[in-house]
Amino acid sequence: MSEAAGEASVDRLRAWRGGPRLGTAYYNEYLPDPSRLETDLRLMSEAGITCIRVGESVWSTWEPRDGEFDLEWLTPVLDGAHAHGIDVILGTPTYAVPPWLAAKHPEVAVARKDGSTVPWGGRQEVDYTSGTFLRYAERVIRAVLGRHGRHPAIVGVQLDNEAGLHLIHNEHVVARFRRWVAGRYGDVDTLNREWGLTYWSHRIADWDELWAPAGNTTPAYDLAWRRFQAELTAEFIGWQAGIARELVEPDTFLTTCIAYQRPAMDDVAIGAALDIASGNAYYLAQESLDLDRTGAGGQWYADDVPQLILSVDRMRGTQQAPFLVTETGAASIGPAWLTRPPYDGQLAQAAWLMVARGARLVSYWHWHTLHSGAEVHWGGILGHDLAPGRIHGEIAGIGRQFAAAAEWLADAEPDADVALVHAHDSEWMMQFEPPLSAGGDAPDRASYGRIVGAFGRAAVDAGRQIAHVNERQLPSAADLARRYPVVIVAGLVAASDRTLDVLAEYARLGGRLIVGPRTGYGDEEGRMRASTAPAVLGPAAGVRYREFAALAEPVAVETASGASSGEPAAASGHAHGWMDALEADGAEVLLRFRHPHYGRWAAVTRRAAGEGAITVVGTLLDRSLLAAVMTDAAGPASIVSPLAARPSTVTAHSLVGGRGRVWVVHNWSGSPCTVRLRRAVASVVDDTAHGEDADVELAPWDVRIWSEA
Repeated sequence: MSEAAGEASVDRLRAWRGGPRLGTAYYNEYLPDPSRLETDLRLMSEAGITCIRVGESVWSTWEPRDGEFDLEWLTPVLDGAHAHGIDVILGTPTYAVPPWLAAKHPEVAVARKDGSTVPWGGRQEVDYTSGTFLRYAERVIRAVLGRHGRHPAIVGVQLDNEAGLHLIHNEHVVARFRRWVAGRYGDVDTLNREWGLTYWSHRIADWDELWAPAGNTTPAYDLAWRRFQAELTAEFIGWQAGIARELVEPDTFLTTCIAYQRPAMDDVAIGAALDIASGNAYYLAQESLDLDRTGAGGQWYADDVPQLILSVDRMRGTQQAPFLVTETGAASIGPAWLTRPPYDGQLAQAAWLMVARGARLVSYWHWHTLHSGAEVHWGGILGHDLAPGRIHGEIAGIGRQFAAAAEWLADAEPDADVALVHAHDSEWMMQFEPPLSAGGDAPDRASYGRIVGAFGRAAVDAGRQIAHVNERQLPSAADLARRYPVVIVAGLVAASDRTLDVLAEYARLGGRLIVGPRTGYGDEEGRMRASTAPAVLGPAAGVRYREFAALAEPVAVETASGASSGEPAAASGHAHGWMDALEADGAEVLLRFRHPHYGRWAAVTRRAAGEGAITVVGTLLDRSLLAAVMTDAAGPASIVSPLAARPSTVTAHSLVGGRGRVWVVHNWSGSPCTVRLRRAVASVVDDTAHGEDADVELAPWDVRIWSEA
């Protein structure tokens, strides 16, 4: 959290201390009849919606012509919201530039890698590092927040929206990148050595010879370029924060809506400029919310339950603190071909999952389905007829549940017994040179997400609760061991010695470390290491590899002869995508490839390391087999749920607040199922209770919120 956010004299998050809240984006200016404002606010209040987000998308409404401002159209919305006890998050409109600005200054358009510019007509077409653009942006920010920033309805300001859509190749940005590289490396000889520029005659004699990124083929260059671009995005958000702070009340919080898939986005760096993190948590509904389903992944939305869980856990990981969901789907998301309205109960399932993982606000995009523009099939709480229907009724039910549970959930923090390490550097490296195939000869630029997602899914299937920990947030090994009994690190191809040393020491101090493929092969510069892989971790894990392969076809795996571990014993399945050819050097081989060539190598090994253990999984395994490996490697759960028997479609997440632990139990299935309790529980949203050893039937798409009696 920012230094300003930590000031003891100012509580900028006061609005989020009383338990979870419901919200929605509200665009009165888009309505065919804006005079229905009072009707909308009444319907919101009836649904338990106590926060709206406004104003972020309409710069041309705020400033219809250069220097000519219309600021009063929002006043009735703010006054009406305040009268209804509805808080407001006001957005700065800088991500959607007006046509007059694009026409007057075409030079502020983003230049692409190929030299073309992003044409105006969508959004986020602008180079937000341009001094020209920043002058206009500051002017509109000061106008909007100067007029409305201290309105009593305003509790927060959203800075821009979903920043980082483009990698900016404008000439002045490339020139600035050269200066950034020079400042980082000091002299060209160091750069030549660190990036390995002897290859293909890429050695430079002067900084002016550093070529533009459009023609780059050097991995270390690309990693530096991606880091630089992410810094530009964080700098832009921080710049807006500095302006906004002058124009709002001291206790008004600053945030931004993060789209976590953006190419020029480092959420931890952006989070450092904010008082609270917020972002998108979109998902496909209907059968995509069946826990037994495995989605394709790699989209801007989750298409299976583990992906949804991991997405909200990552939002909490931005600041390792509570967060706001500023956008999630109501009736549907995206274009017409993705229209899959949630089945009965699924909206409540998703909302309670977000709360269970630390969300203080669940805000729907958006209140009413738009009648024009690019998003007319993105279903809101109200449909095109603007009349309350099934979706409004279900959200009203969620609002009543949130209110009933407020005392239990005020300041509650989610539990986590597994840390899943995430690293932007490794993600960027795998986008540049993916290890996985998308089919045939096509590379899968989402390889990192597939690898990390597979291990995260396995943790979900093993019944564990996950905390995302960015590599840059890794504490000391001792702190890591105190917080998390299990740490998963997969696909960490760009890893510093410090990171790997912390992970190895974590295991020696008693942690259970689970290492996935590609981890420790490269260094923090994006170079392939000259040492035996996996670097640093190999000796502690008792394993090494000298070969690896991209698997064109699945390869059978089976329990190794003499393996003594529990769950994977007598297991079999397939490896796919990638394999590190593991050679045991003191480790026990748990699973081995069954193949005339690959059969000489191990697929999974384990070795005690000090007080802990290191399990190395050198490949991607079938979902059920990887879950079995995860269950065995993680050992007994440190946080034991009240469920003695848990069907495959059930998850249990918990939070701890002032009144004790609350369990959020989901049946992610269209069929009913039965859970058996090992401890008595009582609902925190109604008067039901169940005794020890009771069998409780969960309805299709059910969610229960229980305290332990």
